[in-house]
Amino acid sequence: MKNKFGFILIKPQLGENIGACARSLKNFGFSKLHIVSPKQSWPNNKAKATSVGAYDIIKKAKIYKNTQDAIKDFNIVFSLSARKRDINKKHISINQFLKIIKSKKNEKFGFMFGPEASGLSNDDLSLSNFVLQIPTSKKFKSLNLSHSLTLICYEIFKLANFNKFERDVKKIKISSKSRISSLVLHLKKLLEKKGFFIPSEKKHSMLMNINNLIYRMEPNDKEVRILASIISSLSKKNIYHN
Repeated sequence: MKNKFGFILIKPQLGENIGACARSLKNFGFSKLHIVSPKQSWPNNKAKATSVGAYDIIKKAKIYKNTQDAIKDFNIVFSLSARKRDINKKHISINQFLKIIKSKKNEKFGFMFGPEASGLSNDDLSLSNFVLQIPTSKKFKSLNLSHSLTLICYEIFKLANFNKFERDVKKIKISSKSRISSLVLHLKKLLEKKGFFIPSEKKHSMLMNINNLIYRMEPNDKEVRILASIISSLSKKNIYHN
C-alpha cells in the first residue's frame, strides 16, 4: 500500500528540513521523495546529516526542475497549505482526506509541500486535486515542513495499520464480579474492625463510594489477588521492632 504514496518538496530552502523529511518517511515505511529545485546544492551534506538512518531515502530522491514533471506519476495530488487560498480548488480536512485515500485504493497519491518561507504558489496549487489543511492554532498556523510531512505520514500509517492502534481486549480476561464482590466484602470487614465508618450515619454513603470506586475497575484475577493481599497486609500489626 505504501508504494502508492509519494511526497513532493517544492523548492525546499534548508537541507536540514529535507533530511528530517526523509527520516519521517522511513519512520512510517514510505520511500518516494521527489524534490523540485532545491535552493541549496544537491546532494546536500546537511540533508544527509539530519536524515540519520534514512540516508537511503535521500540517495533515492528524484530531483526535478519543475512541478509538472514531479507529479506526473501520480493520479491524485494533495497540496498542503496552512491557510485557505483564494483559488478554485476544493479545500479538505484531514478526515475528508482519509476518506478519499480509503475509497480510491487503486490510485497513486502525491503530496506537495511548499517552500518553508512562503508555502506553495498558486501555480503549484493549481496542479493539485485538493488543498489539504492541517488544523492548527489560529494564533500560529505555520508548521515546519518536516512536521507537516510527518503528520501526513502518521495519518496514512494509522489508516493502513488500524489494528495496531486498537487494544486487543480478547487477550485481557477481566475478573468476574463475584471476585470483585469478595474483595469488596473483605475490605469492608477490615474497615469495620478499624472503626473506619464514623460517623455511623454516613456509613451507607461511604460504602456506596467504595463500591463505585472498585466496581468500575476492570482488573484481571491476578490483580484482584494482589490487591486483596495488599489490603490484608495493611491491616496486620507490625510485629517487628527496632
